[in-house]
Amino acid sequence: MKTLFFAVIISLSAAISGQAADNMQAFPAAEEGVVRYVLQLPPHRDEALLKMELIVGKTVAVDKENRYFFAGRIEEQVIAGWSFPRYMVSKLGPMAGTLMAIVPDSPKVDRFVSLGGEPYLIRYNSRLPVVVYVPEDAEVRYRIWKAAAKTKPMKKG
Repeated sequence: MKTLFFAVIISLSAAISGQAADNMQAFPAAEEGVVRYVLQLPPHRDEALLKMELIVGKTVAVDKENRYFFAGRIEEQVIAGWSFPRYMVSKLGPMAGTLMAIVPDSPKVDRFVSLGGEPYLIRYNSRLPVVVYVPEDAEVRYRIWKAAAKTKPMKKG
């Protein structure tokens, strides 16, 4: 009985890893000057409660008093024939920020500066890889958001 159980587990894990490799066939290699980032999310018992935030930017030397961001945006593209989403950032820049006065000789600090705007949230889906194409000088980070399982009623107004 144990042997059968382990054989089923091994064949299931091989099928899952084979499926992940097959899924990557849908995503073309990165073009020159572009880097492809890939993340396979772990399964979660209730993925409907989760969202993933994509954060694209790069580390730059800036003063520590001002807030900075890059112009640009993340675009979702659906791969024809597969219906898989991929996320593209064509370029970063220019960088902008607040204009607080600083001491002229204040030291610069290395800080990750991301695209401006609202957080870019996507559906949490452990069955497909999250694939992001960005310029080679950019970096991709992510954060997982979790909603409360219990909802709360609103009062009538």
